[in-house]
Amino acid sequence: MRVSEASTTDYGRIGSNMREGVLEQKFLLQGKPGSPNNYLINVGRTGSGGWTAPSHRHNFDQVRYVIKGSFPYGEGKSMPEGWVGYFPESVYYGPQDRPEGLEMMVVQFGGSSGYGFASVEEREAANQELKTKGEFKNGIFTWYDESGKKHNQDGFEACFEKVMGRKLEYAKPRYEDLVLMNPASFEWIPEATKGVFLKWLGSFTERNTRLGFVKIEAGATFAAGMQSSIELLFLSKGKVSFEGKEFGLHTAFEFEANEGPVPLKAVEETEFFRLVLPTF
Repeated sequence: MRVSEASTTDYGRIGSNMREGVLEQKFLLQGKPGSPNNYLINVGRTGSGGWTAPSHRHNFDQVRYVIKGSFPYGEGKSMPEGWVGYFPESVYYGPQDRPEGLEMMVVQFGGSSGYGFASVEEREAANQELKTKGEFKNGIFTWYDESGKKHNQDGFEACFEKVMGRKLEYAKPRYEDLVLMNPASFEWIPEATKGVFLKWLGSFTERNTRLGFVKIEAGATFAAGMQSSIELLFLSKGKVSFEGKEFGLHTAFEFEANEGPVPLKAVEETEFFRLVLPTF
C-alpha cells in the first residue's frame, strides 16, 4: 500500500507546458515508468486566467471526477460538478476553456493498448528542451526545419515523442466518444460486510478497467486491495484510519494486485472514488 495526503502536498504550477494557461496540481501518486500500468493521480484547480487546450486526443486513458465547478470538455459541452468521465485513449475531445477555480481529480494511465503513459516530469523536461527549437502557442508546437519549412504539431504529441524517442502511435478507438456518468443516478449496493456499500459506474475494455465509489458507515471497515490489478482510492468524503493513523479528505491510496485485505476503518461516514486499472 502507498498513501499520499493532499493536505501535506504542495501545489505544483504547470504553466510552461504544451497548453495555454496555468494548472495548479497536487501530484498524489504515480506508477512505475515503463510499465503499461504507469499512472498519475492528481487533484488540481485551474489557476488565474483559466486554461485552454485545442481539440486533441491521447494515447492513454483518463478518468476525471469534477469536485468543484463545471468542466467544459468541448465546444458547448460541459461536465457538471460531481460527475465522472471516462476519456478513452485515441478519442478526441475539446477544445477546452477551463474557468479559474475549477477543481478536478484526474487519473491518467496506460490504456488497454499497452502503449503506457509518460509522466508529467518527463513531458515537462521535454517541453523545456523543445522550446530551444521552436515555440508552443495555443496548444500547438511550431518549428522550422533546416530548409526553412514550417511545421505544426500538437504540443502533447511533440513532448511525448521527445520523451519516448519514437513516433506517437494511437490505437484504433474502442469507443466512439467519451463516457460521462452521473453518480447521483446510481444506487448504493450493500456488501456482505456490514456498513459497506458499493456503487460501480462501469467496466471498460477487454482489460476490465473499472470505476465507481465505496461508502463506509462510521465504525465499519472496508477490505481494500482485493482486486486483480492495481486499485486506486481517492477519499472524497469523510475520514478513515489504518494502523492507528487517520487520513482525511483527498487522500489517495494505491494497492497492488491482490495485496489485500487491507482494513480501512471509517472514523465517520466516508466515501471513496475507486478505480481499478487495466489488467495486463
